[in-house]
This record gives sequence, structure tokens and C-alpha cells, in this order.
Amino acid sequence: MPAVPGTWGSLVGVALYAAVGHVFSRFFVGPNVPAVGFQIDRSAAIVLCCVALGICLVVALVGVLSANRVARFTGKKDPQIVVVDEVSGQFITYLCALAPLNWKYLLLGFILFRGFDVWKPFPARQAEALPSGWGIMADDWIAGIYAAIGLWIARGFGL
Repeated sequence: MPAVPGTWGSLVGVALYAAVGHVFSRFFVGPNVPAVGFQIDRSAAIVLCCVALGICLVVALVGVLSANRVARFTGKKDPQIVVVDEVSGQFITYLCALAPLNWKYLLLGFILFRGFDVWKPFPARQAEALPSGWGIMADDWIAGIYAAIGLWIARGFGL
């Protein structure tokens, strides 16, 4: 996507998180229960967290490896055609916040992540100095953690 590729990558992260939650809710809760705001027991929540963490780690690892290859191929430090960093960072936002499948959380998480990804507060900008694929990915992971903290704060205020 030539226009705003990072935003498109973030939207893929939103969709990935929503898809994992939706499939999980259908598998553990049942097809007749709405996915938004579903309630699950503790053991099912642990399984969901483990599955989501596994997906997060796979996306992060594939992201580091592929971003590294693209950076070497293009000769650019952080090529815009790499958007897996935004997918990974956006997914981390929701996973670290344990965000429910609620449009308010998904929208706020998206806005917060994009804001922190553009702003790059400490130590995100410094993380860009890491070698190759690690530098491309790490600043978005940090932005995701900041955005997750923002979601926790919003939850504290009753969102």
C-alpha cells in the first residue's frame, strides 16, 4: 500500500487480534454467544493468552527475519514496504492490555499505537539503532507497550 503503509499494517494487527479472539470465542464459548465482550473461565483465558502469545512471538520472529532481509536487499535502514513491524506492535498493544473484543478498545488501541509509533518516545527512537531487523521491529514493540499502558489507563477510567 503506497499511501500510509504503517496505518495499513496496523489495521492488519487489529484484524489479527480480532480474528484470534473471534475464533477463540467460538471454540471455547460457542457459536451462539456474541464475540464482543464474551466471558470465559480462567483456564480458557490462560489458553487464549498462550495462543495469542505464541502468535505474537511468531509474528515478531518472522518480522525480524523478513525485515532484515528487506533492509539488506533495498539498502535502506527502515524500508516503508516493511509493515510487519506495525502488525506486531499493534498486536502487542492488545495482548499486553488483555483488551476485550470491544470496538472502543480496538479503536483506542489503534489510535494510541499509531500515535506512539509516530512520536517514538524514549526508548523507541533509540531502539531504531539496533541492528537491521531488530531496529525495524523494536521501536514498534515499544510503541505497542506504551499503547497498552494507555488502554490500561482508559480501563481504569471506566472505558
